[in-house]
Parts: sequence; C-alpha cells; structure tokens
Amino acid sequence: MTATLELGALATEADTAGNAAALATGWHRVCAVEDLELAWGEAALIAGRQVALFRTGPGEVFAVAHEDPATGAHVMARGILGSRGSRPTIASPLHKEVYDLETGECFGTAAVRLETFSTRISDGFVEVQA
Repeated sequence: MTATLELGALATEADTAGNAAALATGWHRVCAVEDLELAWGEAALIAGRQVALFRTGPGEVFAVAHEDPATGAHVMARGILGSRGSRPTIASPLHKEVYDLETGECFGTAAVRLETFSTRISDGFVEVQA
C-alpha cells in the first residue's frame, strides 16, 4: 500500500482554513488507527511537517520525521521495521542506517539522529504531538 495521509482530510475547520493556530505545537489528530497497516509505514503531513507513522502493534504507533537525516530525502515511511533486542527500529531504505523508533538514536553513526514525535491513541484515532 502506498498512500500519503494528509492531516487536512481529518482536520478541524481551523486547520483546513490554514489558520496559524493550526500549525502551533500540540496534539494533532491524523487518522484512524485502522487506517494504518501493521508493520507498514505511511507518510502524513502534520502541522506543515512530513512525518512517517508506523503501527507496530494493535495499540502502538510511532512517529518520526519522514526526512532521512543522512541524505535529506523524504523516504523514512518506506523504511524497514525491525528491532534491536526489545527496541523497535526503522532502517532507512537508502543507506540502511538503523534508528531507534522511540529515541531517534542511530545505531551506526552517533552524530546522526532521527527526529521523533510523541503519539497517542484517542477514541480510535492516532494523534501526534508536533
């Protein structure tokens, strides 16, 4: 499945009107949890930022920057999910750098870090703090 979730499809009137308050830091409703396939990434536009979402379990969703920190390409939603011990990971589809989904730490290059965002599920919808 190749799709891009766009916040505007589920946004409030203020968000779709381009109100500056909609771009403020806070919690943003993105999509229904059921819209995300298990173990598959999706890209979403949240508060003007490209974010990659990963549903790793029935009630577990991670959000990271869609931009690969090593190359600047917006490809992280196409990354490969995995784990290092109990730590969930995403490998960049370009150079296979592996990042911790919770902290953004790069396991191969300490100077490189993937931005992460807090997530929660509220009334069956994924919300991301951005």
